Amino acid sequence: MDDQEPGGRARRFRAALGAAGRRARELDRSDGLRTAVQRVRRALPGDAHFGDPLTLGGARHAEFAGRAVVEITGDRPGVTREVGLGGLQLWQALLERCGGGVGERDVVLVFTDLVEFSRWALAAGDAEVQRVLRDVSEAWEKPVTDRGGTVVKRLGDGMMAALADPIGAVEAVFAARDRLAGVHAGGWTPRMRAGLHVGRPRRVGGDYLGVAVNTAARLGDRAGADEVLVSGDLLARLDESALRVRRKRWHTRLKGVPDDLQIFSVDRP
Repeated sequence: MDDQEPGGRARRFRAALGAAGRRARELDRSDGLRTAVQRVRRALPGDAHFGDPLTLGGARHAEFAGRAVVEITGDRPGVTREVGLGGLQLWQALLERCGGGVGERDVVLVFTDLVEFSRWALAAGDAEVQRVLRDVSEAWEKPVTDRGGTVVKRLGDGMMAALADPIGAVEAVFAARDRLAGVHAGGWTPRMRAGLHVGRPRRVGGDYLGVAVNTAARLGDRAGADEVLVSGDLLARLDESALRVRRKRWHTRLKGVPDDLQIFSVDRP
């Protein structure tokens, strides 16, 4: 019998392992199962976007683990990836609820980026893209540092900054927008958008983490060209008489932000 032949059991064991592996890969690639897990993630507490580059930029255990999950699963979407990130999403949410992600001081968080930069960059070439990004960084960063702020990190064609003074933060963004007008990029005109929120994020090393960070980033994502979006919490600390203020009412469609968030578009009078 095969069991009594040399290596027979080993061959059957390897065959069984191979079949199990193929079945596991089929399940991992199942679009229906992955969609179901994504629906569960949207219903869980925390940021259902956990796993994108923004949410994995920190130094907490959840971010380290998230980067490991993404590295192991690669760029291929799958059930294993979604389940792993969903568990970490819940873990991060529990830490936030227990105060694990809250700092001790109020910080104004600023996110900026360029509108339609990727489309222009495809045709511009690497050398021109690098030149423009250097000019953009100079235009954006000086107004922040001049007002006592810190450039936390550069995000490709964007920037994350932190400032202590709410009025200074808004002035820095307006000044950055003005300075950007002096950046020339061939036939393309660089235009920025920005999102600002005030909160008490947790500082880890040179980075900031937490719901306040996610909120500012989502505002930046939703701003239009040359638009500056601020939260109601930040607007309450500004002099509205010195601004042109317009209420935005689509905030319920934003993911990973507080339910009671109010959003306003602000500009100079």
